[in-house]
Amino acid sequence: MNQVRRRAEPDVIVERGEVRDDPGAGPPPEPDAGSPPEQDAAPPPEPDVIVEMRHITKRFPGVVANDDIDLSIRRGEIFALLGENGAGKSTLMSMLFGMYEPDEGEILLRGKRVRIASPSEAVALDIGMVHQHFKLVSNYTVTENIILGKEPVRRLFGLLPLVDRKEADRRVRELSARYRFDLEPTAVIEDLGVSAQQRVEILKMLYREAEILIFDEPTAMLTPQEIEALLAIVRALRDAGKTIILITHKLEEIKQVADRCAVLNSGRLVEVFDVATTSTRLMAQRMVGREVDFEISKRPARFGEVVLDVRGLTVHDEQKVARVKGLSFQVHGGEVFAVAGVAGNGQVELADALAGLLPTRQGTVVLKGEDITRSSVRRRTVKGVAYIPEDRHGVGLILDFPVADNLASKSYFRPPFSKGPLLRQAEFKSHATEVIERYDIRCGKGPMTLVRSMSGGNQQKVIVAREIDQGADLVIFVQPTRGLDIGATLGIRNRIIAERDAGKAVLLISLELDEVLSCADTIGVLYNGEMTKVAPASELGLGEVGEYMMGVRR
Repeated sequence: MNQVRRRAEPDVIVERGEVRDDPGAGPPPEPDAGSPPEQDAAPPPEPDVIVEMRHITKRFPGVVANDDIDLSIRRGEIFALLGENGAGKSTLMSMLFGMYEPDEGEILLRGKRVRIASPSEAVALDIGMVHQHFKLVSNYTVTENIILGKEPVRRLFGLLPLVDRKEADRRVRELSARYRFDLEPTAVIEDLGVSAQQRVEILKMLYREAEILIFDEPTAMLTPQEIEALLAIVRALRDAGKTIILITHKLEEIKQVADRCAVLNSGRLVEVFDVATTSTRLMAQRMVGREVDFEISKRPARFGEVVLDVRGLTVHDEQKVARVKGLSFQVHGGEVFAVAGVAGNGQVELADALAGLLPTRQGTVVLKGEDITRSSVRRRTVKGVAYIPEDRHGVGLILDFPVADNLASKSYFRPPFSKGPLLRQAEFKSHATEVIERYDIRCGKGPMTLVRSMSGGNQQKVIVAREIDQGADLVIFVQPTRGLDIGATLGIRNRIIAERDAGKAVLLISLELDEVLSCADTIGVLYNGEMTKVAPASELGLGEVGEYMMGVRR
Protein backbone atom coordinates (compact mmCIF):
# COMPACT_ATOMS: atom_id res chain seq x y z
CA MET A 1 0.00 0.00 0.00
CA ASN A 2 1.31 3.44 -0.84
CA GLN A 3 2.25 5.54 2.15
CA VAL A 4 1.69 9.29 2.15
CA ARG A 5 4.84 11.31 2.79
CA ARG A 6 4.78 13.96 5.48
CA ARG A 7 4.52 17.33 3.79
CA ALA A 8 5.47 20.78 4.99
CA GLU A 9 2.60 22.56 6.75
CA PRO A 10 0.99 25.29 4.63
CA ASP A 11 0.86 28.94 5.73
CA VAL A 12 -2.92 28.77 6.10
CA ILE A 13 -4.55 26.11 8.26
CA VAL A 14 -8.21 25.23 7.95
CA GLU A 15 -9.44 23.44 11.07
CA ARG A 16 -12.98 22.75 12.28
CA GLY A 17 -14.68 24.67 9.50
CA GLU A 18 -12.72 27.91 10.00
CA VAL A 19 -9.94 29.54 8.01
CA ARG A 20 -7.34 31.26 10.12
CA ASP A 21 -3.68 32.24 10.10
CA ASP A 22 -1.41 29.91 12.05
CA PRO A 23 -0.98 31.93 15.28
CA GLY A 24 2.45 30.56 16.05
CA ALA A 25 3.93 30.62 12.61
CA GLY A 26 5.09 34.23 12.32
CA PRO A 27 6.27 35.56 8.96
CA PRO A 28 7.51 32.94 6.50
CA PRO A 29 11.30 32.59 6.35
CA GLU A 30 13.19 34.22 3.49
CA PRO A 31 14.17 31.62 0.87
CA ASP A 32 17.83 30.70 0.65
CA ALA A 33 18.93 31.45 -2.89
CA GLY A 34 21.52 28.72 -2.72
CA SER A 35 19.27 25.96 -1.36
CA PRO A 36 17.29 23.55 -3.54
CA PRO A 37 13.53 24.04 -3.82
CA GLU A 38 11.30 22.36 -1.23
CA GLN A 39 10.69 18.78 -2.45
CA ASP A 40 8.07 17.88 0.13
CA ALA A 41 5.60 20.72 -0.51
CA ALA A 42 2.20 19.77 -1.97
CA PRO A 43 1.72 20.97 -5.54
CA PRO A 44 -0.88 23.70 -5.95
CA PRO A 45 -4.31 22.64 -7.27
CA GLU A 46 -5.59 23.50 -10.72
CA PRO A 47 -7.17 26.98 -10.71
CA ASP A 48 -10.76 25.75 -11.29
CA VAL A 49 -10.58 22.89 -8.78
CA ILE A 50 -12.89 23.38 -5.79
CA VAL A 51 -12.30 19.99 -4.08
CA GLU A 52 -9.08 18.02 -4.16
CA MET A 53 -8.54 14.73 -2.34
CA ARG A 54 -4.93 13.55 -2.17
CA HIS A 55 -3.85 10.00 -1.26
CA ILE A 56 -7.04 9.35 0.70
CA THR A 57 -7.08 6.01 2.52
CA LYS A 58 -9.77 4.84 4.93
CA ARG A 59 -9.81 1.48 6.70
CA PHE A 60 -12.46 -0.32 8.70
CA PRO A 61 -11.93 -3.64 10.51
CA GLY A 62 -11.16 -6.18 7.79
CA VAL A 63 -11.82 -3.75 4.92
CA VAL A 64 -9.86 -1.05 3.08
CA ALA A 65 -12.80 1.11 1.99
CA ASN A 66 -10.65 3.70 0.15
CA ASP A 67 -7.13 2.95 -1.00
CA ASP A 68 -4.80 5.87 -1.89
CA ILE A 69 -7.35 7.87 -3.90
CA ASP A 70 -6.48 11.09 -5.74
CA LEU A 71 -9.45 13.07 -7.02
CA SER A 72 -10.05 16.61 -8.28
CA ILE A 73 -13.51 18.15 -8.72
CA ARG A 74 -13.97 21.37 -10.67
CA ARG A 75 -16.10 24.30 -9.67
CA GLY A 76 -19.55 24.31 -11.29
CA GLU A 77 -19.53 20.77 -12.72
CA ILE A 78 -21.66 17.67 -12.17
CA PHE A 79 -19.13 15.05 -11.12
CA ALA A 80 -20.34 11.45 -10.87
CA LEU A 81 -18.87 8.73 -8.66
CA LEU A 82 -19.62 5.34 -10.20
CA GLY A 83 -18.95 1.95 -8.67
CA GLU A 84 -20.44 -1.30 -7.45
CA ASN A 85 -22.09 -1.49 -4.03
CA GLY A 86 -19.27 -1.49 -1.51
CA ALA A 87 -16.77 0.11 -3.89
CA GLY A 88 -16.14 2.98 -1.45
CA LYS A 89 -18.13 5.82 -3.05
CA SER A 90 -20.21 6.78 -0.03
CA THR A 91 -17.26 6.39 2.34
CA LEU A 92 -15.16 8.77 0.23
CA MET A 93 -17.85 11.44 0.20
CA SER A 94 -18.65 10.87 3.87
CA MET A 95 -15.10 12.06 4.60
CA LEU A 96 -15.74 15.21 2.58
CA PHE A 97 -18.90 15.74 4.67
CA GLY A 98 -17.12 15.13 7.98
CA MET A 99 -18.79 11.84 8.93
CA TYR A 100 -15.40 10.08 8.88
CA GLU A 101 -11.83 11.32 8.85
CA PRO A 102 -9.23 9.78 6.51
CA ASP A 103 -6.56 7.51 8.00
CA GLU A 104 -4.10 8.86 5.44
CA GLY A 105 -4.07 11.70 2.94
CA GLU A 106 -5.49 15.19 2.90
CA ILE A 107 -8.42 17.20 1.57
CA LEU A 108 -8.06 20.62 -0.06
CA LEU A 109 -11.05 22.91 -0.40
CA ARG A 110 -10.73 25.96 -2.65
CA GLY A 111 -6.95 25.45 -2.57
CA LYS A 112 -6.65 25.29 1.23
CA ARG A 113 -5.91 22.20 3.29
CA VAL A 114 -8.88 21.34 5.52
CA ARG A 115 -9.70 19.03 8.37
CA ILE A 116 -13.43 18.34 8.46
CA ALA A 117 -14.18 16.54 11.72
CA SER A 118 -18.01 16.70 11.68
CA PRO A 119 -20.96 17.43 9.38
CA SER A 120 -21.46 20.79 11.11
CA GLU A 121 -17.95 21.77 10.07
CA ALA A 122 -18.70 20.67 6.51
CA VAL A 123 -21.82 22.86 6.52
CA ALA A 124 -19.69 25.78 7.74
CA LEU A 125 -17.51 25.19 4.67
CA ASP A 126 -20.59 25.36 2.39
CA ILE A 127 -20.80 21.60 1.81
CA GLY A 128 -24.17 19.83 1.88
CA MET A 129 -25.13 16.17 1.50
CA VAL A 130 -28.40 14.38 0.70
CA HIS A 131 -28.08 10.84 2.05
CA GLN A 132 -29.68 7.79 0.45
CA HIS A 133 -31.69 7.30 3.66
CA PHE A 134 -33.00 10.75 4.52
CA LYS A 135 -32.06 12.49 7.78
CA LEU A 136 -35.45 14.03 8.52
CA VAL A 137 -37.58 14.27 11.67
CA SER A 138 -40.80 12.61 10.57
CA ASN A 139 -43.19 14.46 12.90
CA TYR A 140 -41.70 17.91 12.15
CA THR A 141 -42.93 20.20 9.40
CA VAL A 142 -41.02 20.97 6.21
CA THR A 143 -39.88 24.31 7.63
CA GLU A 144 -38.85 22.84 11.00
CA ASN A 145 -36.65 20.27 9.27
CA ILE A 146 -35.05 22.80 6.94
CA ILE A 147 -34.18 25.40 9.57
CA LEU A 148 -33.17 22.92 12.30
CA GLY A 149 -29.94 24.19 13.85
CA LYS A 150 -30.08 27.47 11.92
CA GLU A 151 -33.35 29.03 13.00
CA PRO A 152 -34.12 32.71 12.30
CA VAL A 153 -34.54 34.43 15.66
CA ARG A 154 -36.52 37.45 16.79
CA ARG A 155 -36.38 38.94 20.28
CA LEU A 156 -39.47 39.44 22.38
CA PHE A 157 -39.33 42.87 24.01
CA GLY A 158 -35.82 43.10 22.60
CA LEU A 159 -34.56 40.49 25.07
CA LEU A 160 -36.11 37.00 24.92
CA PRO A 161 -34.99 35.06 21.81
CA LEU A 162 -37.75 33.23 19.92
CA VAL A 163 -37.77 31.31 16.64
CA ASP A 164 -39.32 33.55 13.99
CA ARG A 165 -41.64 30.97 12.43
CA LYS A 166 -43.26 33.46 10.08
CA GLU A 167 -39.89 34.50 8.67
CA ALA A 168 -38.80 30.85 8.47
CA ASP A 169 -41.92 29.88 6.49
CA ARG A 170 -41.39 32.89 4.21
CA ARG A 171 -37.79 31.88 3.43
CA VAL A 172 -38.72 28.25 2.79
CA ARG A 173 -41.63 29.24 0.55
CA GLU A 174 -39.35 31.61 -1.38
CA LEU A 175 -36.65 28.93 -1.87
CA SER A 176 -39.25 26.35 -2.88
CA ALA A 177 -40.70 28.71 -5.49
CA ARG A 178 -37.25 29.67 -6.84
CA TYR A 179 -36.38 26.04 -7.59
CA ARG A 180 -39.96 24.98 -8.42
CA PHE A 181 -40.03 22.39 -5.63
CA ASP A 182 -43.74 22.83 -4.86
CA LEU A 183 -43.37 22.28 -1.11
CA GLU A 184 -45.79 23.55 1.51
CA PRO A 185 -43.76 24.80 4.51
CA THR A 186 -46.35 23.66 7.07
CA ALA A 187 -46.69 20.09 5.71
CA VAL A 188 -45.56 17.32 8.07
CA ILE A 189 -42.74 15.09 6.76
CA GLU A 190 -44.47 11.77 7.49
CA ASP A 191 -47.35 12.85 5.24
CA LEU A 192 -45.06 13.42 2.24
CA GLY A 193 -43.96 10.96 -0.43
CA VAL A 194 -40.34 9.95 -1.00
CA SER A 195 -39.80 12.48 -3.80
CA ALA A 196 -41.10 15.39 -1.71
CA GLN A 197 -38.96 14.34 1.25
CA GLN A 198 -35.93 14.36 -1.01
CA ARG A 199 -36.73 17.90 -2.11
CA VAL A 200 -36.86 18.87 1.57
CA GLU A 201 -33.33 17.47 1.98
CA ILE A 202 -32.14 19.52 -0.99
CA LEU A 203 -33.76 22.67 0.39
CA LYS A 204 -31.94 22.07 3.69
CA MET A 205 -28.67 22.44 1.78
CA LEU A 206 -29.82 25.46 -0.20
CA TYR A 207 -31.12 27.18 2.94
CA ARG A 208 -27.63 26.87 4.39
CA GLU A 209 -26.22 28.30 1.14
CA ALA A 210 -24.18 25.19 0.33
CA GLU A 211 -21.94 25.59 -2.69
CA ILE A 212 -20.92 21.91 -2.97
CA LEU A 213 -23.88 19.49 -3.05
CA ILE A 214 -23.36 15.75 -2.58
CA PHE A 215 -26.18 13.41 -3.66
CA ASP A 216 -25.84 9.81 -2.43
CA GLU A 217 -27.83 7.45 -4.68
CA PRO A 218 -30.55 10.11 -5.11
CA THR A 219 -32.76 8.12 -7.50
CA ALA A 220 -32.73 4.80 -5.62
CA MET A 221 -36.21 5.32 -4.13
CA LEU A 222 -37.87 7.25 -7.00
CA THR A 223 -40.23 6.34 -9.81
CA PRO A 224 -39.14 6.96 -13.43
CA GLN A 225 -41.17 10.18 -13.55
CA GLU A 226 -39.67 11.41 -10.28
CA ILE A 227 -36.17 10.57 -11.53
CA GLU A 228 -36.62 12.82 -14.56
CA ALA A 229 -37.82 15.65 -12.31
CA LEU A 230 -34.82 15.23 -9.99
CA LEU A 231 -32.32 15.21 -12.85
CA ALA A 232 -33.85 18.46 -14.07
CA ILE A 233 -33.31 19.91 -10.59
CA VAL A 234 -29.67 18.76 -10.61
CA ARG A 235 -29.08 20.50 -13.95
CA ALA A 236 -30.73 23.68 -12.65
CA LEU A 237 -28.51 23.67 -9.57
CA ARG A 238 -25.42 23.27 -11.76
CA ASP A 239 -26.60 26.13 -13.96
CA ALA A 240 -27.02 28.25 -10.82
CA GLY A 241 -23.31 27.81 -10.10
CA LYS A 242 -23.39 24.90 -7.66
CA THR A 243 -20.88 22.05 -7.79
CA ILE A 244 -22.70 18.71 -7.79
CA ILE A 245 -21.20 15.37 -6.74
CA LEU A 246 -23.48 12.52 -7.77
CA ILE A 247 -22.92 9.09 -6.18
CA THR A 248 -24.68 6.54 -8.34
CA HIS A 249 -24.46 3.28 -10.22
CA LYS A 250 -27.02 4.13 -12.91
CA LEU A 251 -25.14 4.61 -16.15
CA GLU A 252 -27.95 6.20 -18.14
CA GLU A 253 -28.45 8.90 -15.52
CA ILE A 254 -24.74 9.68 -15.60
CA LYS A 255 -24.93 10.04 -19.37
CA GLN A 256 -27.89 12.41 -19.03
CA VAL A 257 -26.46 14.90 -16.54
CA ALA A 258 -22.79 14.38 -15.59
CA ASP A 259 -19.80 16.24 -17.02
CA ARG A 260 -17.15 13.85 -15.70
CA CYS A 261 -17.25 10.46 -13.99
CA ALA A 262 -14.80 8.71 -11.66
CA VAL A 263 -15.01 4.92 -11.45
CA LEU A 264 -14.17 3.14 -8.17
CA ASN A 265 -13.60 -0.59 -7.82
CA SER A 266 -12.84 -2.31 -4.49
CA GLY A 267 -11.88 1.00 -2.90
CA ARG A 268 -9.48 2.10 -5.63
CA LEU A 269 -9.84 4.79 -8.28
CA VAL A 270 -9.89 3.08 -11.66
CA GLU A 271 -10.25 5.99 -14.07
CA VAL A 272 -11.85 9.42 -14.58
CA PHE A 273 -13.87 9.79 -17.78
CA ASP A 274 -15.26 12.65 -19.80
CA VAL A 275 -18.87 11.46 -19.92
CA ALA A 276 -19.76 12.93 -23.32
CA THR A 277 -17.08 10.88 -25.08
CA THR A 278 -17.39 7.61 -23.11
CA SER A 279 -19.88 4.81 -23.73
CA THR A 280 -21.96 3.29 -20.96
CA ARG A 281 -20.58 -0.14 -21.88
CA LEU A 282 -17.01 1.02 -21.24
CA MET A 283 -17.98 2.61 -17.91
CA ALA A 284 -19.75 -0.60 -16.86
CA GLN A 285 -16.73 -2.67 -17.84
CA ARG A 286 -14.41 -0.48 -15.77
CA MET A 287 -16.85 -0.54 -12.85
CA VAL A 288 -17.08 -4.33 -12.52
CA GLY A 289 -13.65 -5.15 -13.93
CA ARG A 290 -14.93 -7.35 -16.75
CA GLU A 291 -17.01 -7.28 -19.93
CA VAL A 292 -20.68 -6.80 -19.02
CA ASP A 293 -23.47 -8.61 -20.82
CA PHE A 294 -26.60 -6.49 -20.44
CA GLU A 295 -28.89 -9.18 -21.86
CA ILE A 296 -30.78 -11.60 -19.61
CA SER A 297 -30.49 -15.16 -20.90
CA LYS A 298 -33.98 -16.64 -20.82
CA ARG A 299 -35.31 -19.82 -22.34
CA PRO A 300 -39.03 -20.23 -23.18
CA ALA A 301 -41.18 -20.69 -20.08
CA ARG A 302 -42.65 -24.06 -19.17
CA PHE A 303 -45.65 -23.41 -16.98
CA GLY A 304 -46.51 -26.00 -14.34
CA GLU A 305 -49.45 -26.21 -11.98
CA VAL A 306 -50.98 -23.15 -10.36
CA VAL A 307 -49.01 -22.28 -7.23
CA LEU A 308 -50.67 -18.97 -6.26
CA ASP A 309 -54.37 -18.36 -6.85
CA VAL A 310 -55.66 -14.92 -5.80
CA ARG A 311 -59.41 -14.43 -5.94
CA GLY A 312 -61.27 -11.13 -5.39
CA LEU A 313 -58.56 -9.75 -3.09
CA THR A 314 -59.31 -6.44 -1.36
CA VAL A 315 -56.76 -4.90 1.00
CA HIS A 316 -56.94 -1.72 3.09
CA ASP A 317 -53.93 0.24 4.31
CA GLU A 318 -53.38 1.33 7.92
CA GLN A 319 -55.66 4.36 7.34
CA LYS A 320 -58.50 2.00 6.28
CA VAL A 321 -58.28 3.12 2.65
CA ALA A 322 -58.78 0.43 -0.02
CA ARG A 323 -55.48 0.05 -1.89
CA VAL A 324 -56.18 -3.29 -3.59
CA LYS A 325 -59.65 -3.72 -5.06
CA GLY A 326 -61.08 -7.10 -6.03
CA LEU A 327 -57.86 -8.46 -7.55
CA SER A 328 -57.83 -11.90 -9.18
CA PHE A 329 -54.87 -13.59 -10.89
CA GLN A 330 -52.83 -16.80 -10.92
CA VAL A 331 -49.12 -17.59 -10.91
CA HIS A 332 -47.89 -20.96 -12.16
CA GLY A 333 -44.77 -22.88 -11.32
CA GLY A 334 -42.11 -21.97 -13.88
CA GLU A 335 -43.65 -18.52 -14.47
CA VAL A 336 -42.52 -14.98 -13.72
CA PHE A 337 -45.68 -12.93 -13.24
CA ALA A 338 -44.61 -9.27 -13.15
CA VAL A 339 -46.82 -6.51 -11.76
CA ALA A 340 -46.16 -3.14 -13.40
CA GLY A 341 -47.49 0.19 -12.20
CA VAL A 342 -46.69 3.70 -11.07
CA ALA A 343 -45.76 3.89 -7.38
CA GLY A 344 -48.71 4.17 -5.00
CA ASN A 345 -51.19 2.08 -6.97
CA GLY A 346 -51.41 -0.79 -4.47
CA GLN A 347 -48.27 -2.79 -5.27
CA VAL A 348 -46.77 -2.73 -1.76
CA GLU A 349 -50.13 -3.47 -0.12
CA LEU A 350 -50.65 -6.43 -2.47
CA ALA A 351 -47.25 -7.90 -1.61
CA ASP A 352 -47.67 -7.30 2.14
CA ALA A 353 -51.07 -9.00 2.10
CA LEU A 354 -49.71 -12.06 0.27
CA ALA A 355 -46.85 -12.27 2.80
CA GLY A 356 -49.23 -11.92 5.75
CA LEU A 357 -48.13 -8.44 6.88
CA LEU A 358 -51.49 -6.83 6.07
CA PRO A 359 -54.91 -8.41 6.68
CA THR A 360 -57.17 -9.31 3.78
CA ARG A 361 -60.45 -7.42 3.81
CA GLN A 362 -62.14 -9.60 1.18
CA GLY A 363 -61.19 -12.46 -1.10
CA THR A 364 -58.90 -15.46 -0.74
CA VAL A 365 -55.25 -16.36 -1.18
CA VAL A 366 -54.66 -19.99 -2.11
CA LEU A 367 -51.17 -21.56 -2.13
CA LYS A 368 -50.85 -24.97 -3.82
CA GLY A 369 -54.53 -25.66 -3.18
CA GLU A 370 -54.49 -24.58 0.50
CA ASP A 371 -56.28 -21.45 1.68
CA ILE A 372 -53.71 -19.30 3.54
CA THR A 373 -55.79 -16.10 3.65
CA ARG A 374 -55.78 -15.99 7.47
CA SER A 375 -52.42 -17.68 8.03
CA SER A 376 -49.62 -16.02 10.01
CA VAL A 377 -46.34 -14.92 8.47
CA ARG A 378 -44.52 -17.93 9.94
CA ARG A 379 -47.19 -20.32 8.71
CA ARG A 380 -46.86 -18.93 5.18
CA THR A 381 -43.08 -19.21 5.38
CA VAL A 382 -43.29 -22.86 6.45
CA LYS A 383 -45.82 -23.56 3.69
CA GLY A 384 -43.52 -22.15 1.00
CA VAL A 385 -43.78 -18.36 0.66
CA ALA A 386 -40.54 -16.34 0.37
CA TYR A 387 -40.71 -12.55 0.48
CA ILE A 388 -38.09 -10.00 -0.61
CA PRO A 389 -39.74 -6.73 0.55
CA GLU A 390 -39.39 -3.23 -0.81
CA ASP A 391 -38.33 -1.81 2.57
CA ARG A 392 -35.14 -3.70 3.33
CA HIS A 393 -34.46 -1.70 6.50
CA GLY A 394 -37.91 -1.58 8.04
CA VAL A 395 -39.13 -5.07 7.08
CA GLY A 396 -36.35 -7.13 5.53
CA LEU A 397 -33.53 -6.95 8.07
CA ILE A 398 -32.69 -6.57 11.74
CA LEU A 399 -30.04 -3.91 11.24
CA ASP A 400 -28.26 -4.22 14.59
CA PHE A 401 -27.99 -8.03 14.35
CA PRO A 402 -25.08 -9.75 12.57
CA VAL A 403 -25.31 -11.35 9.14
CA ALA A 404 -25.48 -14.85 10.66
CA ASP A 405 -28.59 -14.02 12.70
CA ASN A 406 -30.32 -12.30 9.78
CA LEU A 407 -29.70 -15.25 7.47
CA ALA A 408 -31.30 -17.58 10.03
CA SER A 409 -34.09 -15.23 11.11
CA LYS A 410 -36.80 -17.20 9.28
CA SER A 411 -35.40 -20.67 10.07
CA TYR A 412 -33.96 -20.40 13.59
CA PHE A 413 -36.80 -22.50 15.09
CA ARG A 414 -35.96 -25.48 12.87
CA PRO A 415 -32.97 -27.84 12.70
CA PRO A 416 -30.07 -27.46 12.29
CA PHE A 417 -30.32 -23.98 13.88
CA SER A 418 -32.08 -25.20 17.01
CA LYS A 419 -32.28 -28.30 19.12
CA GLY A 420 -35.39 -28.22 21.23
CA PRO A 421 -35.50 -24.81 22.94
CA LEU A 422 -31.77 -24.18 22.41
CA LEU A 423 -30.25 -22.20 19.55
CA ARG A 424 -27.04 -23.58 18.00
CA GLN A 425 -24.85 -20.55 17.33
CA ALA A 426 -22.16 -22.65 15.65
CA GLU A 427 -24.71 -23.66 12.99
CA PHE A 428 -25.69 -20.01 12.49
CA LYS A 429 -22.05 -19.13 11.75
CA SER A 430 -21.21 -22.11 9.54
CA HIS A 431 -24.36 -21.59 7.47
CA ALA A 432 -23.61 -17.88 7.11
CA THR A 433 -20.01 -18.54 6.07
CA GLU A 434 -21.19 -20.79 3.25
CA VAL A 435 -23.93 -18.37 2.09
CA ILE A 436 -21.57 -15.37 2.17
CA GLU A 437 -19.23 -17.20 -0.20
CA ARG A 438 -21.98 -18.45 -2.50
CA TYR A 439 -23.76 -15.09 -2.87
CA ASP A 440 -20.59 -12.94 -2.80
CA ILE A 441 -21.79 -10.95 0.21
CA ARG A 442 -19.05 -8.50 1.10
CA CYS A 443 -18.77 -7.98 4.85
CA GLY A 444 -15.63 -7.10 6.79
CA LYS A 445 -16.20 -9.37 9.80
CA GLY A 446 -17.81 -12.28 7.99
CA PRO A 447 -20.86 -13.84 9.72
CA MET A 448 -20.53 -11.48 12.70
CA THR A 449 -20.67 -8.27 10.63
CA LEU A 450 -23.49 -6.02 11.78
CA VAL A 451 -25.88 -5.59 8.87
CA ARG A 452 -26.21 -1.86 9.57
CA SER A 453 -22.53 -1.36 8.64
CA MET A 454 -22.89 -2.93 5.17
CA SER A 455 -23.64 -1.28 1.84
CA GLY A 456 -27.21 -1.35 0.53
CA GLY A 457 -26.36 -3.84 -2.18
CA ASN A 458 -24.83 -6.31 0.23
CA GLN A 459 -27.78 -5.89 2.59
CA GLN A 460 -30.05 -6.82 -0.30
CA LYS A 461 -27.93 -9.90 -1.02
CA VAL A 462 -28.49 -11.04 2.57
CA ILE A 463 -32.27 -10.85 2.12
CA VAL A 464 -32.26 -12.59 -1.28
CA ALA A 465 -29.97 -15.36 -0.01
CA ARG A 466 -32.11 -15.96 3.09
CA GLU A 467 -35.39 -16.10 1.16
CA ILE A 468 -34.27 -18.19 -1.79
CA ASP A 469 -32.37 -20.70 0.35
CA GLN A 470 -35.64 -21.68 2.03
CA GLY A 471 -36.62 -23.56 -1.13
CA ALA A 472 -40.03 -21.85 -1.26
CA ASP A 473 -42.55 -22.64 -4.00
CA LEU A 474 -43.58 -18.97 -4.31
CA VAL A 475 -40.98 -16.20 -4.31
CA ILE A 476 -42.26 -12.63 -4.10
CA PHE A 477 -39.76 -9.97 -5.23
CA VAL A 478 -40.67 -6.32 -4.57
CA GLN A 479 -38.30 -3.75 -6.07
CA PRO A 480 -35.47 -6.31 -5.78
CA THR A 481 -32.82 -4.21 -7.57
CA ARG A 482 -33.64 -0.79 -6.14
CA GLY A 483 -30.41 0.96 -5.18
CA LEU A 484 -28.18 -1.77 -6.62
CA ASP A 485 -25.27 -1.41 -9.03
CA ILE A 486 -25.34 -2.93 -12.49
CA GLY A 487 -23.47 -6.08 -11.52
CA ALA A 488 -25.76 -6.81 -8.56
CA THR A 489 -28.84 -5.89 -10.64
CA LEU A 490 -27.96 -8.34 -13.40
CA GLY A 491 -27.13 -10.96 -10.78
CA ILE A 492 -30.56 -10.68 -9.13
CA ARG A 493 -32.42 -10.62 -12.44
CA ASN A 494 -30.61 -13.79 -13.47
CA ARG A 495 -31.50 -15.26 -10.07
CA ILE A 496 -35.18 -14.49 -10.76
CA ILE A 497 -34.97 -16.41 -14.03
CA ALA A 498 -33.08 -19.26 -12.32
CA GLU A 499 -35.88 -19.62 -9.76
CA ARG A 500 -38.43 -19.71 -12.56
CA ASP A 501 -36.39 -22.31 -14.46
CA ALA A 502 -36.26 -24.41 -11.27
CA GLY A 503 -40.06 -24.60 -11.37
CA LYS A 504 -40.79 -21.94 -8.78
CA ALA A 505 -43.63 -19.45 -9.10
CA VAL A 506 -42.20 -15.92 -9.12
CA LEU A 507 -44.22 -12.77 -8.45
CA LEU A 508 -42.15 -9.74 -9.44
CA ILE A 509 -43.36 -6.26 -8.44
CA SER A 510 -41.18 -3.52 -9.91
CA LEU A 511 -41.32 0.13 -10.92
CA GLU A 512 -38.52 -0.49 -13.45
CA LEU A 513 -40.18 -1.16 -16.79
CA ASP A 514 -37.02 -2.59 -18.33
CA GLU A 515 -36.88 -5.07 -15.44
CA VAL A 516 -40.51 -6.05 -15.95
CA LEU A 517 -40.09 -6.51 -19.71
CA SER A 518 -36.79 -8.40 -19.47
CA CYS A 519 -37.86 -10.84 -16.74
CA ALA A 520 -41.62 -11.36 -17.15
CA ASP A 521 -43.47 -14.19 -18.84
CA THR A 522 -46.79 -12.58 -17.92
CA ILE A 523 -47.45 -8.92 -17.13
CA GLY A 524 -50.27 -7.56 -15.01
CA VAL A 525 -50.68 -3.78 -14.89
CA LEU A 526 -51.96 -2.32 -11.63
CA TYR A 527 -53.74 1.03 -11.72
CA ASN A 528 -55.56 2.51 -8.72
CA GLY A 529 -55.61 -0.88 -7.02
CA GLU A 530 -57.13 -2.71 -9.99
CA MET A 531 -55.53 -5.03 -12.53
CA THR A 532 -56.34 -3.24 -15.78
CA LYS A 533 -54.45 -5.59 -18.08
CA VAL A 534 -53.04 -9.12 -17.90
CA ALA A 535 -51.26 -10.53 -20.96
CA PRO A 536 -48.19 -12.51 -22.02
CA ALA A 537 -45.10 -10.30 -21.97
CA SER A 538 -44.48 -11.06 -25.65
CA GLU A 539 -47.74 -9.30 -26.53
CA LEU A 540 -47.04 -6.04 -24.70
CA GLY A 541 -44.62 -3.28 -25.71
CA LEU A 542 -43.08 -0.56 -23.58
CA GLY A 543 -45.47 2.15 -24.79
CA GLU A 544 -48.57 0.02 -24.29
CA VAL A 545 -47.58 -0.95 -20.75
CA GLY A 546 -46.91 2.72 -19.97
CA GLU A 547 -50.38 3.71 -21.19
CA TYR A 548 -52.05 1.13 -18.95
CA MET A 549 -49.87 2.28 -16.02
CA MET A 550 -51.01 5.88 -16.46
CA GLY A 551 -54.67 4.92 -16.88
CA VAL A 552 -54.81 6.09 -20.49
CA ARG A 553 -55.96 2.64 -21.55
CA ARG A 554 -58.29 0.42 -19.49
